[in-house]
Amino acid sequence: MNELIVAFMRRPETRATRVADGVRLLVAASVVVAALGWGWIQFAVFMLALLAALAPRALALPGVLDIATGVAALLAAWSNVLDLYDSVPGWDKFIHAVLGGLVALLAVILAQRAGAAPEAGARRSRLLLVAFTATCGLATGAIWEMLEWFGHTYIDPAVHVGYDDTIGDLAADGLGSLAAGALWFLPSRPPDARQQTRIRAGQREMPGP
Repeated sequence: MNELIVAFMRRPETRATRVADGVRLLVAASVVVAALGWGWIQFAVFMLALLAALAPRALALPGVLDIATGVAALLAAWSNVLDLYDSVPGWDKFIHAVLGGLVALLAVILAQRAGAAPEAGARRSRLLLVAFTATCGLATGAIWEMLEWFGHTYIDPAVHVGYDDTIGDLAADGLGSLAAGALWFLPSRPPDARQQTRIRAGQREMPGP
């Protein structure tokens, strides 16, 4: 936990990190705008987006992945406000694939930090991590679909739910997570997120093999 706090509080060292911090500020500002303009339901949606945008900083992820997560979370939240999921064909599935994949990847990296998932070493372990990422994507997607059902049933009937929509969303979550895991873990020298945290937190890098 100390490592995550130190990484979160570090000064931005690169242009990409500064851009990612700018995206985080946009998400934070959007929380206030959504609360004032659209009420507490949209406030809750943007708070989830803010959590997704903050996580990569605590995990000291590379700037490109940090920016991608923040932009995807911001885009997903505003798409809900602007009703793009209903007005733009396929937009819902696209966001599910992209954001669902990124969130699943963050979950696996966090599990690695906690010692609950292996580091990406031999090819077999990398393949297992890809499968784990896809599984996390399906799990987090299922939780989201249950939240949508709860919102439709007990809060606002306008929340769109349905069998075809739910299955399609879960399929997009799974495929997006599979792709994210493959892109992150399958390269022969995948990024070592834990090592990056030590370096960026000012700790001495341990010699590798």
